[in-house]
Amino acid sequence: MNDSTETHPFCSLDALANEWNLDLFSEEFSLELDKRNIWPSNRDKFHYPKLKDLSKVDLSLVEDPEAECIYMCGNSLGLQAKTAREYVNKEFDKWAKIGVYGHFEGELPWAECNEPLRPAMARLVGAKTEEVDLMNFLTVNLHLMMVSFYRPNEKRFKILLEEKAFPSDHYVVESQIKLNNLNPEECLLLLRPREGELTLRTEDILRVIEQEGDQIALVLLSGVHYFTGQLFKINEITQAAHSKGCYIGWDLAHAVGNVDLKLHDWNVDFAAWCTYKYLNSGAGSIGGVFLHEKHFEIANLKKLDGWWSHRFDTRFEMSNKIEYAIGASAYALSNPSILLCSCLKASLDIFDEIGIENLRKKSKILTAYMEALLNKTFDRNNNSETGIEYITPTDPEERGAQISIRFKNNVRLVHDELEKRGVVCDFREPDVLRFAPVPLYNTFSDIYKMVKTLENCFKIVFRK
Repeated sequence: MNDSTETHPFCSLDALANEWNLDLFSEEFSLELDKRNIWPSNRDKFHYPKLKDLSKVDLSLVEDPEAECIYMCGNSLGLQAKTAREYVNKEFDKWAKIGVYGHFEGELPWAECNEPLRPAMARLVGAKTEEVDLMNFLTVNLHLMMVSFYRPNEKRFKILLEEKAFPSDHYVVESQIKLNNLNPEECLLLLRPREGELTLRTEDILRVIEQEGDQIALVLLSGVHYFTGQLFKINEITQAAHSKGCYIGWDLAHAVGNVDLKLHDWNVDFAAWCTYKYLNSGAGSIGGVFLHEKHFEIANLKKLDGWWSHRFDTRFEMSNKIEYAIGASAYALSNPSILLCSCLKASLDIFDEIGIENLRKKSKILTAYMEALLNKTFDRNNNSETGIEYITPTDPEERGAQISIRFKNNVRLVHDELEKRGVVCDFREPDVLRFAPVPLYNTFSDIYKMVKTLENCFKIVFRK
């Protein structure tokens, strides 16, 4: 492999196509990319759904019902690591054999089954181990953090949020404002893209913070936007918020396990995330929390407590006088589920083996390849009947492992045809399909087949 593969992702692909004397847009090129394993796939470490098992698939339209589907929905639910069942069954066996003693025995003692996972989780988000913990669920954790970090007064009472943030973030913010006996219409400050644009410009976010910062108590933003796939400049925005005296927290549901994060170095106040998307821990699995060490002295913070907020070494003395655990663990409420932690461990083991930096490099290559194929196949200006429009930034540095495209019409019909042929992706009202080429398990061949299937579905829909 020559040095050109270390430049812009598309240039890397173009250089390889020239080097191998292959057409960049051919299936042969996609197969060669996978065969040579330049950007390794860990597909064999995950269970891939088969066409015959998917109710949406029309088996009369596929050649081999035993074949694997084309899974492009890891931004909604990640695939199951093959070791997850083994890890979970080990805990079922322990429960059957030793009962209550499982709380303090074995590789993952139930009473502290989150503890062995914290170092790997901290490495993924760029934090110190004490700054991270696995607890509760995403929305619960956002509420817990906002109790401490949204402290409105006569001068500072506003919360800055994206207008199109995930619905639960809106619900959390509005309810926290109401809990402080304030009016969301007066306290909620929403970020909107410029007219005719689909994503937020960093300079516009910074301008709003500069202009409104003296009244902003808290900034709460997404690390990667769930709908557009836009990767926000977390470091730059965090520094801007702090320069105006604002606290800032991040919803990292679509960022953790997807992009490089350095939460400690970036001086982020707090963050929360789920673990069932890019972290592959299973639907509704355990949430994660980051609390910067500068906030470890929580004596003066307003917060909600539970038994698991108490330090572990004296927790079972049952004194009813709380002695806070150190760091993020002080926000835990109750014991985490051993079954959820077991599933997460199966995935974190793989992340630890590969490294998020390597996955991020491959991610940028995958999205660049998918974009190149889409550009070749469709009218990207959305001018024709079969035109598409990107709502995800076209610069791989400004997006995660996701490309969302808007259709001029008939998007639901196109989605239905994709499902019939075993392409698993995500339809979002009113006219958007989200595709997630996940570097852990998606291949270049997956992407080639997906775009070809999409092209065929367009022909079918618009011929009707």
